[in-house]
Amino acid sequence: MRGGLVLAEAVNGLRRNASMVISIVLVTFVSLTFVGAAILMQMQIGQMRAFWVDRAQVAVYMCTAVQTPTCTDGVATQEQLDAVEAQLEGPALAPLIREVRFETREEAYDNVIALVGEDYASVITADQLNETFWINLVDQDESDVISEAFTGMAGVEEVQDQLQYLDPLFSALTVATYIAVGIAVLMLIAAVLLISTTIRLSAYARRRELGIMRLVGASNRFIQTPFILEGVFAALIGSVLASAAVLAGVHFGVEEYLRGRVEFVTTWVGMGEAWLVVPVLVAIGVVLAAVSAGFAIRRWLRA
Repeated sequence: MRGGLVLAEAVNGLRRNASMVISIVLVTFVSLTFVGAAILMQMQIGQMRAFWVDRAQVAVYMCTAVQTPTCTDGVATQEQLDAVEAQLEGPALAPLIREVRFETREEAYDNVIALVGEDYASVITADQLNETFWINLVDQDESDVISEAFTGMAGVEEVQDQLQYLDPLFSALTVATYIAVGIAVLMLIAAVLLISTTIRLSAYARRRELGIMRLVGASNRFIQTPFILEGVFAALIGSVLASAAVLAGVHFGVEEYLRGRVEFVTTWVGMGEAWLVVPVLVAIGVVLAAVSAGFAIRRWLRA
């Protein structure tokens, strides 16, 4: 097979169908940009979850002088504090726990004043704040065990898992990822149909040439290859544009803007992750174009 002739035929086909080629490039660009965004969003969710799961704590709040439904007997006694500590160090819970830190009322008071400012020092008193056991688990998924062990225990006001406050955020980000994937899939389907239609129109416009090539004994592979290359070239351009958009989005949107403004997120996807996405986008674009173009031209030649 003469490669130069095949390549020249593919270039001529691209020139003849310039408007359709531009459509393929744009649809591929948009769809693969959504694919790249969805992949990066899932990477970001994974990084955030890994970071916070490792640092999230289970807090066992002991009773204060403030009356609550679980603290009818007033401030937790030393015996009750010792009972909680003994259970944390016991054989049932100790293997699940990586670290335990006990925070006194005075330490809690200092932390609160440092957070809200000295203006509230006369409003808040140490007696209003809880003595707290801060527990880091080996596996944060085992937090239910801690909650069951201490909920309802004498002197315990409440057991809170910090990770439960982050679950809605992770769920919202996951839904956003699914939406991006859904849009990307629809756009990819549109790109496949557009590539197939373009190849068929190109083949129809050159039907006389194809008839002559058949008469002189050209193989189906020789006839099909230029059409497949047309779709691949157009999709490759769209893939490169989508890759550039993903890289630009991470550089300017994440590293230059979000990283310095959203302080509670300390782990962001970076250019390293973005470069990992680039070959995936190019591969998806090229493979889909080659398969759809090959299927379309084979069906046309059989007709």
